[in-house]
Amino acid sequence: MAAFPVSKALSMTRPLRVIFAGTPDFAAHSLQALLASQHQLLAVYTQPDRPAGRGRKLTPSAVKALAQQHPLPVHQPQSLKDPEAQRELAAYSADVMVVVAYGLLLPQAVLDAPRLGCLNVHASLLPRWRGAAPIQRAIEAGDALTGVTIMQMDAGLDTGDMLLTRETAIDATTTGGALHDRLAALGGEAIVSALDALAGPGLTATPQPSAGVTYAAKLSKPEAALDFTRPAVELAAKIRAFNPWPVAWTMLDDAPLRLWFAEPETGEQVATAPPGTLLESDGEALRIACGAESRSVLRATRAQLPGGKPLDVRELLNARGERFTPGKRLTREGATS
Repeated sequence: MAAFPVSKALSMTRPLRVIFAGTPDFAAHSLQALLASQHQLLAVYTQPDRPAGRGRKLTPSAVKALAQQHPLPVHQPQSLKDPEAQRELAAYSADVMVVVAYGLLLPQAVLDAPRLGCLNVHASLLPRWRGAAPIQRAIEAGDALTGVTIMQMDAGLDTGDMLLTRETAIDATTTGGALHDRLAALGGEAIVSALDALAGPGLTATPQPSAGVTYAAKLSKPEAALDFTRPAVELAAKIRAFNPWPVAWTMLDDAPLRLWFAEPETGEQVATAPPGTLLESDGEALRIACGAESRSVLRATRAQLPGGKPLDVRELLNARGERFTPGKRLTREGATS
């Protein structure tokens, strides 16, 4: 396998022969960008079809659905540890393998198979937010900046040398879904730029610094439960991060209430009611007392009652205002009044 030493840029003088490996919609953006590039796509690897929907019908991944619109071989091995699957991949004699949210472990034999190794599109500015959920964890942590990193893959978890980065801002309105879409598009642009550089002037690899390493743990539904003893600014970030999945929630009258968007209330007014208490509404938001000490106020402006769809709180108050009487408590276990 050709290396990317720090002291030397590596380049080629022709379009690259590329194998693509990816599965979800995030990866499909990079595949689409490669299809429109000068580079030659040899084959696509993606996860096996999975049951989806109420009927649990076997459904192809977003990457497979896109690949099938083009004359590309599509491979869906259960594992790349199988020697036959490794031989099949190596037979393509690819210059490089591009990996984007593939979801399968790449053994060393696969990492070594392409001439220039395997490049990964990772949705953070490494070494911050290595791991499974970098998009959501960046918002949840209150980061002001994130981006994508094109990384040469090694045997570690997102530990490889960095080849190229692209940045984008996170503001107080950024949701997990919006940032996902922005980074997916940015990732497609970045991987094409990286391959273009490899096919021309070259790229220089930079080892990741040891300082600033953080890990983005996989999201889970239980952690989406809101703890109103936390400050409003922290809860607002979590609500935005978990939109559209797994969606932050609390309990109102022993039924789940999902919160899709919120912001901390500005100004000097603070809540004196216990955490989780519904305060007098301003007609546009559910105002919720937060914080064990700071007594901040959270303004939830989009929410969802059981059996309903997400609505602006203005609409919920007009239709179901009796559900949101000031003084009611929102908790993890069940609401009290």
